[in-house]
Amino acid sequence: MIYLWLVTVLWAFSFSLIGVYLTGHVDNYFAVFSRIFLASLFFVPIIRWRRVPAFLAIKLMLIGGIQLGAMYLFFYNAFVFLTVPEVLLFTVFTPIYITLLYDLIKRRFTLWYLVTALLAVLGAAILRYNRISQDFMVGFLIIQGANICFALGQVMYKYLMEKQLPGKRSALPQRSVFGFFYLGALIVSIIGLLVWGDLDRMPATAIQWGVLLWLGIAASGLGYFLWNKGATQVDAGALAIMNNALIPAGLLANLAIWNRDVDLLRLAIGGGVIFLSLWFNETRIKPKVECQYSAHSA
Repeated sequence: MIYLWLVTVLWAFSFSLIGVYLTGHVDNYFAVFSRIFLASLFFVPIIRWRRVPAFLAIKLMLIGGIQLGAMYLFFYNAFVFLTVPEVLLFTVFTPIYITLLYDLIKRRFTLWYLVTALLAVLGAAILRYNRISQDFMVGFLIIQGANICFALGQVMYKYLMEKQLPGKRSALPQRSVFGFFYLGALIVSIIGLLVWGDLDRMPATAIQWGVLLWLGIAASGLGYFLWNKGATQVDAGALAIMNNALIPAGLLANLAIWNRDVDLLRLAIGGGVIFLSLWFNETRIKPKVECQYSAHSA
């Protein structure tokens, strides 16, 4: 869980950095490519090429292409139609996608995980229920594409690591194979840049380059590795809830640095509901579900 909390703090600034400094100024497809390229520089060189089975490498590349590559293509284009608060609002459905997709892969249905995810959605909706722009429907559909890609990637990675690594002496550290995740995302980002990119809209200021460096090295490079590693250490319910913990964190960052108007009472209530759902999951639901499936497998 500590990895998820660390990345939540790290990612809290990303929404505003993109919305304030990049959207409308820097080509979205170049921004996506630059983030993934920078992240790749740190993990591709440490891949244990000879020790990684081909099927594992292909699966990791597929996951990276979906969770990071395709998700970013949707995510950055959503800012064309939505404000930063609206983007935050429309990410509230990610926990539901995570619980449903994880159960689908496991060929089961866990009602209580869905209940805790809906509770987290309620908390996030309280936080970000606001007036929405006239382009909200287009933006809503785009951001749902991003949410589904992000959820699917997390679930696929968690399931893959559960099957491949635990209990095997020959298992490689996740950092030694995670470079394939970025290679898959890099391929998708290159295709996006070549097909839709506008190189006339390159970064023009030191601030824009600095934001891209931060987002690429810290938010993408360090962030996605720690987030996915953390996803393998918690149950699906906690993972779903932590996706919505990004919303109060993003609002606090927006308030503290850019001084945007934030309803502090709503922030307290909505954040409290999200943390309540996390407490409820960890203390009530997780033990119940683990007991249930342990009994079935006995």
